[in-house]
Amino acid sequence: MAEIQLKAEKRTEFKKSSARTYRKTGFIPGIFYGTGEISIPIAISELSLRPIIFTNESHIVNLEIEGESKPFSCILKDVQFDPIQTRPIHFDLMALTEGESITIEVNVQLTGIAPGIKEGGILQHILHKLEIECLPQFIPSYISVDISNLGINDSLKVSDIKLEGIQILNDENAAIVSVLPPTVVEEEAKPEVAAEAAVAEPEVISKGKKEKEEE
Repeated sequence: MAEIQLKAEKRTEFKKSSARTYRKTGFIPGIFYGTGEISIPIAISELSLRPIIFTNESHIVNLEIEGESKPFSCILKDVQFDPIQTRPIHFDLMALTEGESITIEVNVQLTGIAPGIKEGGILQHILHKLEIECLPQFIPSYISVDISNLGINDSLKVSDIKLEGIQILNDENAAIVSVLPPTVVEEEAKPEVAAEAAVAEPEVISKGKKEKEEE
């Protein structure tokens, strides 16, 4: 699993106005917490946070906090975004303890090309993340799922994924990815055909009437 270094300063003001001030100066307020650790309100520059927020991979964070004698090993547990600007406005970092299991969501990445797609099937990626439980040293950057054997109407379920030292907590019968059959659309009758049929009868009637007048 990839590691990243982050430096944080401690927060001493907790008003909404203080949080807005941090954001205006390019810092995002957050909290660091963990088993046996006192929760520490912190702030980290938005540019420093981007590599662990805007990514499909999980990272272990080596966190240096202002005034603390040693760095902390942790992971990004949660992040909140502004609903309008889609910018991060708050984050949670959770401490990792050696020898203690952790529950975390990890992204799923599909590899290979499903034969069913070449046959006209439609790939449906259902679960983009899986919830796992494992020791910190077994946390993967992502979970790779090979789809190179999937034909039309085939799928891969949670129970099909086996990872050493990792327990997947999702329903074992839940489908991660499947290949659906192509959708068949019946061709509608062309409007010009119907129009030709509609004008055919008046032509015959007109011809018959003309012949009667000539007699």
